[in-house]
Amino acid sequence: MASISQEGSTLEALEVDLFFSDLGQRSIEYNARASVPDFEACVAEYARLSTEAKSACSGLYNLKYGPTRAEALDLFLAPGSLQLSPVFVFIHGGYWRSQSKDDAALMAKVFTDAGIAVAVLEYTLLPLATLAEVVREMRGAISWLHQNAACYGIDPTRIFIGGSSAGAHLVGMLLADGWHEEFGVPVDTVKGAMAISGLYDIRPICDIEANDWLRLVPSQAERLSPLFKIPDKAPPLVLSVGGLETQGFRNQTRAYAEAWRAKGHQLMMIDAPDRNHFNLLSELAWPDRSLTCAVLNMIENSRR
Repeated sequence: MASISQEGSTLEALEVDLFFSDLGQRSIEYNARASVPDFEACVAEYARLSTEAKSACSGLYNLKYGPTRAEALDLFLAPGSLQLSPVFVFIHGGYWRSQSKDDAALMAKVFTDAGIAVAVLEYTLLPLATLAEVVREMRGAISWLHQNAACYGIDPTRIFIGGSSAGAHLVGMLLADGWHEEFGVPVDTVKGAMAISGLYDIRPICDIEANDWLRLVPSQAERLSPLFKIPDKAPPLVLSVGGLETQGFRNQTRAYAEAWRAKGHQLMMIDAPDRNHFNLLSELAWPDRSLTCAVLNMIENSRR
């Protein structure tokens, strides 16, 4: 049983083991790359699907949302609409230290065909930046989009976010309270979210290899963990984790889902029994997949 403390309050004890019996087992549970035999093939599939999607869309590349070199985004616009369109903002994974937006636009064609713009964010990779700085960059990107949306035919009142793995962690930090005033945006700027294969309590990785680039002590990790920052008011959330992922990543999603439900927030869990940590994201390249339909329906329902 793991008791989860959240800003002075204690949630009900959860039967979710995030730390495991020893450091050796914990290292295995949080080593996503080692959990699949065809990691390179999955990465190649990202690149192929992203290239195909971008070639079929109208895109604006490397729009600057902040002052550093990495603070840029690619924007894919919904064609033919006379009204401002919603936007789906995607944050790539890579354990905060690898991958890029260039291979993360695989949902662009499906979403723009549905009348939804897509923004794919870049951020400074660790250890060049700290994780706190990356969180600040993501909040700055949302602020930039909110302030400049109408210039690109986007409705600033219909911003939706999504992310995979480390990107899902960053989605959780965007859902947290306490940053909106500083960045000049309304508290309800984010109208819905999707997070897949995420890390929502990063304390367990302070003692294993990932801390070589995270460089956090547990108290810092807790402040940067979405599990301890569930907002009092929240938009709808779609969560998923692959059935072929390690128990560590599955437990992370379960813990976050239970904490979300404990606050009474709207949550949809999407089963993906035959997906692993890396090919779950590829579902978004197809309009008829359960994950894609859940996100598109969430955005469509926001009109009502």
